[in-house]
Parts: sequence; structure tokens; C-alpha cells
Amino acid sequence: MSDGAVSATKTDTGDGRGGLAVVAGDAISRPRRSGPAPWHSPARETDRTTRRGGGVPLGFVPLAAVAVAFLTLPLIALLARAPWGSLSADLTAPGVLTALRLSLICSGGALCLSLVFGVPLAWLLARVAFPGRNLVRALVVLPMVLPPVVGGVALLLAFGRRGLLGHWLDSLLGVTLPFSTLGAVLAETFVAMPFLVITVEAGIRAMDRRYEDASATLGAGRWRTFTRITLPLIAPALAAGGALSWARALGEFGATITFAGNFPGRTQTMPLAVYLALQNDSGAAVTLSLVMLAVSLLVLVALRGHWFPSR
Repeated sequence: MSDGAVSATKTDTGDGRGGLAVVAGDAISRPRRSGPAPWHSPARETDRTTRRGGGVPLGFVPLAAVAVAFLTLPLIALLARAPWGSLSADLTAPGVLTALRLSLICSGGALCLSLVFGVPLAWLLARVAFPGRNLVRALVVLPMVLPPVVGGVALLLAFGRRGLLGHWLDSLLGVTLPFSTLGAVLAETFVAMPFLVITVEAGIRAMDRRYEDASATLGAGRWRTFTRITLPLIAPALAAGGALSWARALGEFGATITFAGNFPGRTQTMPLAVYLALQNDSGAAVTLSLVMLAVSLLVLVALRGHWFPSR
């Protein structure tokens, strides 16, 4: 028989019934036995170890309990000290409603900008091996680890009236970004867009490109393939990245107060309102914090399929 030839031959299984063996070159593939794994098989041993909780390093359980308590106790304290009697009155106060509306407007605008510019950037980082791609990715991630106040200072130096680009915006177009609602949107976009880009890039890298190849083979153009094939396939990553980006924009404080200021009705978002209320009325600050906590819980619910496995 030549190399690579495939044939079927009878074999003796030991019980008189015989069997078939597929011969491919020097390799023989016999039918696998069905049924439960042997008692001492690795799969059964792993299952027994998992069921009895073995293999946990000594001390991990108390350390994990301390970590859970450390992360949970502040939230319990927030709920325990909440002024439930005056909660409705605090929530309907004019300043609270204005700050909440402004927060939703600014975070929504930041999300839209992140989607418009972040999705193409994520696609390029995932698919195009251009020179300096790693440097661009590092610059994208940098705002995630940069202190927000430093980000606000950097925005002032770039888009302020005497900044690198802000000078031309002010003199040629009459657009002033600092200490304006548009400036608050820009500050939130600066800190929120990286979350969307990184999440969507990971989703694009993980998708099966054979569907795109099949679409191109059938005559679909690049834009049609992107809108009909790529976007539906990365929809979970896009939703997760959008939720993370929106939540980060909604909770932004440092860059906003540095670049846009804290002006009620114009740049005072919910985090800034909490900071101001904490200096004058701690009860109102707790009430505003409860609103932000509720929003955070909604984001977790939206991401339950992305972060929390079903099993």
C-alpha cells in the first residue's frame, strides 16, 4: 500500500464479532468505545475533584471572603444611610433633575461619538497590519490608565483657547470648547471611547471570517459585507462595549470638572452634583449616589451575558 492510501480491513476485537479498522498509511483508527469514562480516567478524577471542592489552596477562601466584604460593605453602608423618608423629595428637586438630564445628554453624546469614531478604529486595529499599530493601540488604551484630572489638563492644552487646536477653533470658527456642554461631552468621550474600542476589537478578532469571505465570493461589496455580516456577528461585543463606554461617560468626574468646570445647567453632571452636595447636604449626596448606583446595576444587568457565564 502506498503512503496516504486509505482502506478498510477486518480486525479481531476479541469477542468473535470482528470490527473495521480504517488504515491510512501507517495509522490505524479503530471505532471508539462509547459509555462512561473509566474510573481512574483524568476526566472522572477532575469531576470528582470539582464536586468535592478539592484543590483550593489553603487560605484562599478567607481571603476571598475579605475581598467580597471589602467591596460590598461600602454599598451596604450607602443603602443603610440613605434618607428613605425624603428620597422622593430629593429626587424631584430642580437641581437633581437638571443634573440628571445633563448627564444623560452628555453621556449619550459621548456614546455616539465613541461609536462613530471608535468602531472604525477598532476594525482597523483588528484587521489591518499597518506600521505603528501597536503604538496606536497603546495610545488608545492610555486614557484608561491615565488619571482623569491629567486627562482634563491635556484636553485644556489641546482644545483650550490657547491650546494647539483650540486656538484655531476659537479664531476661525468661534467655537470655544472649555467650560461648555460640548466640552463636557468631549471630556467624557476622551475617557470612555477606549472601552468601546478595546471591546469591539476583541469581538472582531474572535469572529469567524469565513462568513465575510463567503459574502465576498457571492458578490457583496465591502460596505454591504460589513453592514450585513460583520456588524451582526460583533453585535454582542458592540453592545458590551457601548454599555461600558456609556457607563464610564456617565460616571466621569475628574476630566469633566477640569476641562468643562462645574456650572449648574451647563456642565454640572451627576458626579459633579454629588461632589457639590456632599459639601452642603450629605443626605442629598447619598440620594444622588443611589441614582448612580441604580444606573450601575442596570449596566451590570445589560452585561450579564457578557461577564457572567450561565454555568
